[in-house]
Amino acid sequence: MKLTLGFSPCPNDTFIFDALIHHKIDTEGLEFEVFFDDVETLNQKAFNGELDITKLSYHAFAYALDKYELLDAGSALGFGVGPLLITHKDFDIERIKKDPENLIVGIPGKYTTANFLLGIAYPDLTNKQEMLFSEIEQGLLNKQIDLGLIIHENRFTYSDKGLVKVIDLGDFWEKTTTCAIPLGGIVIQRDLPLAIKQKVNRLIAKSVAYAFENPKSALSFIKEHAQAMEEEVMYKHINLYVNKYSLELGVEGRNAINMLFDIAQSKGIIPPIQQEIYLTNKS
Repeated sequence: MKLTLGFSPCPNDTFIFDALIHHKIDTEGLEFEVFFDDVETLNQKAFNGELDITKLSYHAFAYALDKYELLDAGSALGFGVGPLLITHKDFDIERIKKDPENLIVGIPGKYTTANFLLGIAYPDLTNKQEMLFSEIEQGLLNKQIDLGLIIHENRFTYSDKGLVKVIDLGDFWEKTTTCAIPLGGIVIQRDLPLAIKQKVNRLIAKSVAYAFENPKSALSFIKEHAQAMEEEVMYKHINLYVNKYSLELGVEGRNAINMLFDIAQSKGIIPPIQQEIYLTNKS
């Protein structure tokens, strides 16, 4: 059986899925047709139900619950992994308080968890410009935007370009909730047979475990999609976003996700959740 699978070309995703799609583990008769896209493109595809299995932002998942349920393996949660709000070094930070509605904020997508966190921390920053996540730094350098919301590997590169941090939104979340920040998860079509969903969950967990046991095995695959990123930066990225929650959400991971959705519903950021979030009978 062949299933369509979408994930980003970022090192954490290629690290997680290398063993699965390259048959370094037994895929138990399943084949995967892979689609590489940035996170907001994956979010949009999820809204349309285009893929059998996909990575998406937890913020976006709230709008795709009618089509997908969350797998226990493959998620990106953690501490110290949140998005950063940055700016150019000569920006007057006081403008955020005095004149927020006239500031242009570059964001990596409306339905990213990063934008969700920005809305909690700075609800008055409403003049947002959606951009490809990898172009936000340059937008700041060109003074096309006043503030930039960065994710992924850009958190390791912005300071080298003379840009400065306004706030770490992951740190803001952690201090507010004491929970890990849920960034992205792996979801699967609800209408697939339960046995297939359970198998996919099991295989992704095995793929993550293989990657942990053989961290350099995926190096060529990671480099192929990492846009000339330095190897040290790639593995910093991986170490930040791939952890115990990627193997299994566990009670802590589920509590963090539930907290995210509870806050989002209370603030009217997402619609009321009426479906079961998690894959049932996952084993």
